[in-house]
Amino acid sequence: MAKVTMKKITPFLWFDDNAHEAARFYCSVFENSKLGEVSKWGEGGPVKKGSVKSVTFSLEGLTLFALNGGPHFKFTPAVSLFVLCKTQQEVDDYWRKLLKGGGQESQCGWLSDRYGLSWQIIPETLMKLLDSKDSRKAGRVQQAMMGMVKLDIDGLKAAAAARD
Repeated sequence: MAKVTMKKITPFLWFDDNAHEAARFYCSVFENSKLGEVSKWGEGGPVKKGSVKSVTFSLEGLTLFALNGGPHFKFTPAVSLFVLCKTQQEVDDYWRKLLKGGGQESQCGWLSDRYGLSWQIIPETLMKLLDSKDSRKAGRVQQAMMGMVKLDIDGLKAAAAARD
């Protein structure tokens, strides 16, 4: 396993019993990723000795820690991972990969993967258009975004260019 350095602040993800599987999946989605240390439960743990307790991994420079903590806690959309994309191709690729195996689409560029973790797949173009000094233009873009599931850069640009 590669060495993944823990940062002072590291997102902590609680899984029932599939943290290692999820970490491997996430590393397969993002090109610049690596799997880190895998620790195992010892005697006296809540599950069978030798089963995976935790795993560290890195996605695009972000270190994450995943724990197999049992069924006590579940992910909610209140916390999501925000992926900023340069092109529609990048949006489409992440969207497809993260939905693979049972993920669920939401709206406005949000989805949850097969493990229940929420993601926002957001093109940089959206951020620029929403930042427009022209509040009417930004409003049209906001309305277009609200009507989308996966975000479409051409559709966002068309909304920005439309006349009131």
